[in-house]
Amino acid sequence: MSRNTLVERRIRFLIASSLVVLLAFSVRLVDVQAVRAQGIAAKVTNELTKKTVLPAPRGAITDANGSELARSVISYRVIVDQSIISSPAKLAALAAPILGMNAAALTQELTGTRRYVVIAQSVSPVVWNRLTAVVKNYNLSLKNNKDASSQQLAGFFSERLYTREYPSGYLAASIIGFINQSGVGAAGLEYAQNTLLTGTNGEYLYESGGNAIIPGTQRVTVEEKKGNSIKLTIDKDIQYVAMQAISEVVKSSNAKYGTVIVMNPKTGEVLAQATYPTYDPANTKNTDPSKFKNPAVEDIYEPGSTGKVITYAAALEEKKITPLSVFTIPYAIKVSTHMFKDHEKHATQRLTATGALAVSSNTGAIQIGQMMSNDTLFSYLTKFGIGSKTGTQLPGESSGLLSKVKDWSGTTAPTVAFGQGYSLTAMQATSVFATLANDGVRVSPTVIAGTSDASGNFTPSAKRPAERVVSAETARQMRLMMESVVSSSGTAASAAIPGYRVAGKTGTAMRIDDSCSCYRGYTASFIGFAPADKPEYVVSVTIQAPQGIHWGGYLGGPVFKKVMSFVLQDKRIPPTSTLKTIYPLNEKDLKATQKPWSCESRSY
Repeated sequence: MSRNTLVERRIRFLIASSLVVLLAFSVRLVDVQAVRAQGIAAKVTNELTKKTVLPAPRGAITDANGSELARSVISYRVIVDQSIISSPAKLAALAAPILGMNAAALTQELTGTRRYVVIAQSVSPVVWNRLTAVVKNYNLSLKNNKDASSQQLAGFFSERLYTREYPSGYLAASIIGFINQSGVGAAGLEYAQNTLLTGTNGEYLYESGGNAIIPGTQRVTVEEKKGNSIKLTIDKDIQYVAMQAISEVVKSSNAKYGTVIVMNPKTGEVLAQATYPTYDPANTKNTDPSKFKNPAVEDIYEPGSTGKVITYAAALEEKKITPLSVFTIPYAIKVSTHMFKDHEKHATQRLTATGALAVSSNTGAIQIGQMMSNDTLFSYLTKFGIGSKTGTQLPGESSGLLSKVKDWSGTTAPTVAFGQGYSLTAMQATSVFATLANDGVRVSPTVIAGTSDASGNFTPSAKRPAERVVSAETARQMRLMMESVVSSSGTAASAAIPGYRVAGKTGTAMRIDDSCSCYRGYTASFIGFAPADKPEYVVSVTIQAPQGIHWGGYLGGPVFKKVMSFVLQDKRIPPTSTLKTIYPLNEKDLKATQKPWSCESRSY
């Protein structure tokens, strides 16, 4: 075989081998690009592209006039890609003052090769815009530099979030509550209505590198849906006045806490429910957890003399007394094994039922209570709502404490008659007076006027349950009797409002101290309504454990006057035009009247 022939064979072999290799590559290329391209692409996409949640904003909580008390606003999570930051120190010097960070600390956060580093959470749009603007302006200033491209700063990116804001701060914290770091309601209506307020999350895709989001690759695939909003019955202006009034008296009396409730007796709508001390729902990190409770519906106390109105109303309804029934009122009276006394020592008096109520006589209330069976007295307590939740839709509401009649001792009935021996909430106490103001019909209180969906469609709350407790005539007589409490002869002259007829009742009750399970300190209260001849609003004031002077009329009366005066003016309720009706308070005045008194009154 010649040398040429051998060379030719080798060349043909190489060509053939090359063709085989080329054919193999061609087949592989066809397989990859044509046959398996879609599957491979999908695999790569699945490996690089990730799916995550796009948080939805919570629904707003507004007052009765649409003023926002809680809202979700757009904010940003600021992130950086360290790998594209050419000058960490220079970028930190620009950004640190805007982000409120230390420049040296920020420099460390900007230095490295990590592609996803969280720098700040919940940054407002204003701050984010300032941050991007200062970087942009710096880069623009370099346009005439020779090495401008290498000196330009970059690396900041953002992710959209929602931050919960409470524009009114502490004003309605006991009602509104707050959300925790996970965005879930933790107290108040934020907690109780969490499901309603929570929106439906959306979805977005992003490309992942090194187990981190590659900034700028995010794209929304499913838009988020805002949660439903809640409109309250609370009036922000009235709430403010109530908060100011109760905070002042709590501070001046060194009390443990206090509450004010304003209610429309016809509808059950709560226009204000203020509690002091309170907290800032936007900053709860170092707050005493006990402040997260709502004392108006969660804490129970013995009402004291404000509870006497139930005893009197029951006796009137059962035809056991009239407003002019005369009683011998001693300073002390013995029932079973216990001696019960009035709050101030006095000589034995001859007072009408109205007079006994006006001076808040314990011995008088005991005698009236003794005119009814224990079962009857118990039944009226339950009819007025004692022992049952009011249904305000506020979380943690207590039913109060009311023992069954079979468990009563020989001293229980007289104790109950003057407002001790059972416990209720401030909301329950307010509802009792609202019942008398509403001609004897008890309407379940509420703080929620209605809800709106994400499109703004409003659905009003269902009409509140109503139940007749006493007759309209009994309620009318009770209102006239309670006007005497606010007269110069009563215990709450400080609650009188010039130009308006006012009715109410003071309460000064011994307070149970849970730390010793004993009576220690007092609960001072005043609850009333106006105008007394045609009640429009009820205001209750409760002050727990005041130091020094602790009379309900002295502490609660002025708070009532301040709050009710504002409500009457704000709601444009005209001054009382009817003559004030006065029942005689004692036997002497009764006999001195020009005509015999039965259960009728005389106008002066």
